[in-house]
Amino acid sequence: MTRPTLARLTLAMAAALSTLAAASAQAQSPAASETASNRALTHVRAHAQRTLHGADHSYAVRDVVIDADGTEHVRLERRFKGLRVLGGDLVTHTSRSGAFLDASHTLSREPRVDIAARLSPVDAVRAAMQQSRGAPDGSTPELLVYARGDQPVLAYDVRLYGEQEDGTPSELHVIIDALRGITIDAWDDIHTAPATGSGSGFFNGTVSLTTDLVSGTYNLRDPGRGNQYTVDMKNRQWGKGAIFTDADNAWGDGTLANRQTIGVDAQYGTAVTWDYYKLVHGRNGIANDGKGAYNRVHYGKKYNNAYWSDSCFCMTYGDGDGVSFNPFDSLDVAGHEMSHGLTSRTAGLVYSGESGGLNEGTSDIFGTAVEFYANNPNDPGDYLIGERIYKAAGKSLRNMIRPSSDGKSADCWYSNVGSLDVHYSSGVANHFFYLLAEGTSGGSPSPTCSAGDTRVATGAGSVSGIGRAKAEKIWFRALTVYMTSNTSYAGARAATISAANDLYGAGSPESTAVAAAWTAVGRN
Repeated sequence: MTRPTLARLTLAMAAALSTLAAASAQAQSPAASETASNRALTHVRAHAQRTLHGADHSYAVRDVVIDADGTEHVRLERRFKGLRVLGGDLVTHTSRSGAFLDASHTLSREPRVDIAARLSPVDAVRAAMQQSRGAPDGSTPELLVYARGDQPVLAYDVRLYGEQEDGTPSELHVIIDALRGITIDAWDDIHTAPATGSGSGFFNGTVSLTTDLVSGTYNLRDPGRGNQYTVDMKNRQWGKGAIFTDADNAWGDGTLANRQTIGVDAQYGTAVTWDYYKLVHGRNGIANDGKGAYNRVHYGKKYNNAYWSDSCFCMTYGDGDGVSFNPFDSLDVAGHEMSHGLTSRTAGLVYSGESGGLNEGTSDIFGTAVEFYANNPNDPGDYLIGERIYKAAGKSLRNMIRPSSDGKSADCWYSNVGSLDVHYSSGVANHFFYLLAEGTSGGSPSPTCSAGDTRVATGAGSVSGIGRAKAEKIWFRALTVYMTSNTSYAGARAATISAANDLYGAGSPESTAVAAAWTAVGRN
């Protein structure tokens, strides 16, 4: 093997990192979580006017966040007569003393429907296949209450599996009205970069890696970070892949000729993202359960994309075509894809409409945050997404400073922004975050939005930035404490203002800046 340039991480260094991470994590015992959950369920029923609780409603706890001051935030999935209510999830907020403070949800009315379907499950699958690509896996469609619109309706969630035009797998949800047999919503559980291609350069240089010694052979697995690991798909699009192994614990050589090199970048990106969430936000892994996701690299042949999948709890990266694109596991793309997992385990923002734009925007925001956090001189932090995956300089997947520079993304909120592809409607969230963090002073190239139904900013005013660190804290708290599956941009404005009030005080400069930044992107 050619002598690699990557440095080894000693066991002492790994132990030090693990100790530092454990010291920074929030203490939250199972007993405290159970007490908070029980209080939340009591409050939901006692404050039905605010929670829109009904006699036929039941709940399951999805997540518990307990603040340092003892305030509790419990995320609940709602069911009506045993059926899941899509868009009916809520978060209860309880004081340390146990008093009900408020609840976050997006329902406009109590979800109540006749649960007798006119359409059979077989007919629902047939209707979905007539209007969408893919095939069922033989499982029965889920009958549920669809409550993302103004009027809750009985519907089927039909799952279709297939392949997108560029070779990306598809795990499509098609929502079929159980009375009329029409499609009322659809989204894919495979969260990708735009169809024009995504990828990552392998420009991280010499990095430290925590690995696992098994029977005299090193595995590219990180015991200190939830056993996150990386496998080589060997340019196949099926199977589980093979975990990277090495005899001397020195991986890759910085060239594409060595298959380990891309594995190094993926594993490094996953480790940095884990550390970012744990040391900055106190979250112990994507699902906050101490378990790591994993990476699949060398996926397909000349595959120009990367994606997150909930079904495998993993990130997948193509090698790129070698002409326009490098491999797709650059640092910000790794942070972006892994952050889709965070969203799925917290707010669960549905991947369509404005909530889909917020889902993509969240991944862009935290992908950027991870890149700045890494402080890697080979890939300095910036507000461009995926700029290293292009062979040609000066290109990127998205630009948070002025999203519309790609000719497709929206700088500003407008009434039909939710009809855009989620990668382009995310521009509103990206632009908001940039203005909140950096502001418009000092000759900023990021213009603000004027009043009116427009998607392109023209420069209508000024905003004072509060810095990335505070902006990241606000967005993380808004996502994990206040946003729910159907949150719109109006809801995101309210959620981030509430988060800023919690962190920095009502009427604080930070809270005022959040409101001003939303106004600057057209969402009053």
